[in-house]
This record gives sequence, C-alpha cells and structure tokens, in this order.
Amino acid sequence: MITGRTRLLAIVGDPIDKARSPETFCRLLELNGHDAIMLPVHVAAADLAPVVAGLKAIANLDGIVATMPHKVAAMAFADEVLETGRLVGAVNALRRRPGGRWEADMFDGRGFVAGLRAYAHAAKGRHVALLGAGGAGAAIAVSLCREGIASISVHELDRAKAERLVATLRNAFPSIDARAGAPDLASCDLLVNATPVGMQPGDPLPWALAGLRPGTIVGDVTTKPEVTPFVAAARAQGAATVTGRDMFEGQVRELGAFFGYPLERTA
Repeated sequence: MITGRTRLLAIVGDPIDKARSPETFCRLLELNGHDAIMLPVHVAAADLAPVVAGLKAIANLDGIVATMPHKVAAMAFADEVLETGRLVGAVNALRRRPGGRWEADMFDGRGFVAGLRAYAHAAKGRHVALLGAGGAGAAIAVSLCREGIASISVHELDRAKAERLVATLRNAFPSIDARAGAPDLASCDLLVNATPVGMQPGDPLPWALAGLRPGTIVGDVTTKPEVTPFVAAARAQGAATVTGRDMFEGQVRELGAFFGYPLERTA
C-alpha cells in the first residue's frame, strides 16, 4: 500500500526493463515492514544529469541506484564518494545524508563478499584468481582485499587494464600480493569469473578448470543463466560455488543497509 508517507528509492539505467532490483527491493521492503518502494527510471546517458538533479530534489527520495551504463558518470552527482567507489572509479548507489549532502559508493564487490558469507566462506587469507578487470572485477578485487585476502592475480585480455587494477590494489593494500597474469589453479583457492563469458548460449568456459585445486571456491557474476557452464563445470568437480544470483542477493542486502532499510527477512 502506497501512502503519502511512502519513501522512495530510484534505479536509473538504459535500458531498465531487465533490471531485477525494483521487484526484489519492493518485495523485501514490504516484507521487512518498510514503507518504501523502488522506482525504475529509464534514462539515456545524455539525459542523466537533469534526471538525477530532479530526483535529488524530491524530498521523500532517500537514494538512487545506478546501473549500466551510468556507474562511472554517477560519481559526479555525489558530494562525497566513499573508499570503495574511489578505488574502483565507479559507484552504483547514492544516498541522501542529513543536511542534504549525497554520499556514493560501489556495492558490486560487497555483494560478492556477502554471497561468500551466505555459505559461511571467509575471504580472509585466501589466494584469489580473478578473471576480468572491468567494473565488476575491479569492485570484487577491492572488496576482497578489504576482507584481508592473502594474494590476488588478475587475468584480463587487455593487459594494460589488468596492470592498472593491480597498481591500484598494490597502492591501497600494500600487504596483499597482487599481480597481473593467468590464474594458477594449483595455488588459488578462490577463482572468480567477472567477465561476460557465459551469458550467451554456446560461450566457452572463461578458463579451463582442469587441475582445479580441491577445496577451491568458484564464483561467477552472471545472473542469467544463474548456473553458467563455468559454475556447472566447477560443481561437476565437487567445488563449492557462488553464483551471480548469490552476489545480487548479497548486494541487495548491502544496499538496503546503506539506504537505511535493513532487509533481514528474505522469505
């Protein structure tokens, strides 16, 4: 039931019709007793600035989620970008603070870490092999480093992009062994696919899993299909997995807390 007291959240993207966040947030906000809803807003990049300005002028709007392709541009609309967002160079959430200031941060990586925790997997001390150094990969790398992993290798077809991410990680987390290069399946115990490979039927595996170390956790950021060929192949070898859906659900909980709406009940 929407009333005159209902608080608003918005998600901006182009396109927006495939976004899962509005239905998920609205269901969980109601389930957890919050008088709030999330509205989908389809906005092209050229119109983003006036649309965000209008949204920020709505007094009962508490936050904005930015999805593709607006995660980098959204940084410009914050009075303060928090640490993860600064390191990644992109944000996907802005919240209104007392006094009218706006804070922003990136939650893709936090969602992945929350997905690990949902299965009682700790990130601390792990040796990570990351496939992909784009926005999702960078966010996951930063969040895993914040959790205290021991090492991380970053494999990216664009070697310069991998090197830039590694340089950022070394500067921000000097105690963590970070390098660019192919994953070593004999030594890593967390292997993460943060590339789009696996989204389309017929895609090859982003990395062959022959020689996967026993006990290694395999993660994938793709939500559709939830069980990608990469995840299926890992499960066939007996590996524990974290799917894109696990990451999405973890991110929803993290975003709810960021906006001031704890989402403790999920069913």
